[in-house]
Amino acid sequence: MPGAINAPVLSNEERAIVGTMYKQVSPFEATRVGAAMVARNIAAHLETTFADRPRNWRPLVYCWRGGKRSGSMTVWMNLIGWRARQLDGGYKAYRRDVVASLDTLPPTLKYVVLAGHTGTGKTRLLHALADIGAQTLDLERLAMHRGSLLGAMPDAPQPSQKSFDTALVGTLRAFDAQRPVFVEAESRRIGLISLPESLMTSLRGTTCVEVRTPHEMRVDLLLEDYGHLFAQPAYFRAQLLKLVPLHGHAVVGEWLDLLDAQRRRELFEVLVTKHYDPAYSRSSRKMLNGPPRAMPFAFEPLVPDLRAQAQALLACVGTGEASDEATGAQGTDHLTSADTHH
Repeated sequence: MPGAINAPVLSNEERAIVGTMYKQVSPFEATRVGAAMVARNIAAHLETTFADRPRNWRPLVYCWRGGKRSGSMTVWMNLIGWRARQLDGGYKAYRRDVVASLDTLPPTLKYVVLAGHTGTGKTRLLHALADIGAQTLDLERLAMHRGSLLGAMPDAPQPSQKSFDTALVGTLRAFDAQRPVFVEAESRRIGLISLPESLMTSLRGTTCVEVRTPHEMRVDLLLEDYGHLFAQPAYFRAQLLKLVPLHGHAVVGEWLDLLDAQRRRELFEVLVTKHYDPAYSRSSRKMLNGPPRAMPFAFEPLVPDLRAQAQALLACVGTGEASDEATGAQGTDHLTSADTHH
């Protein structure tokens, strides 16, 4: 649970001892020995972890099932004078509520999906929208991953699936259902994290904006966002080698030569034209039957202040059409709302 502190009244080793005694000796002996362990551990927590808590502290205490362990801690905290409460049903009940909410919450919101090729700056546009007060769902931030093959965040591991689910539910609950939620198009998985099917279904057929950025600017953006990979050549090489089944040894070998030679721009140029763009085209054809009409929006992600462009997009979404002045684009194209990065 968000903000939780782990203060076990029985360690894993102690639980194993008590569990073994329960089966091999007797429930009475197991409870007697376990109670002594619990008492010592609670005393240690009161003298250390919770020693500085004020008189009006109101802790919520939980264990796996909401049973004896959290009950013991709650009793002592209330005897001290804190207004402690025990979570009914424990973490198992809480997790059931999270899973149920993952099914029911996504369809209650209205979405505007930002789609477009890799390097068009969709994430930067999403952040700019948040800066001007729009409701945004930043799935990559919650998953701590940019979504593509090279999208792992430097020095920032991904959360567990359960932690991601909890954070997603908390974010969805905070939205105003009367206002649109801007979200970047994602594939079913972001790194190791899986998105709930209810959310993926809710994003299909909704308002879709195709973010368009000039090719050279896309390469410049990728050099900014992924340039750190050149300081990790072994990792970068390992990620590129994963593309061998798709592109073959000869082609990937050429890309590895560019990596070894530190020819950064040439490497990202070829990755955009030979890998990312074809992958996006395949996903656009594959993911949906009869994709929605997409509103084209020309975007320059490298300018210092993106808020004016974000404001222009808000105006376009409000009228349901993108003006040539705001987007620099003519007409409306078909586009899927599922941007699979691979």
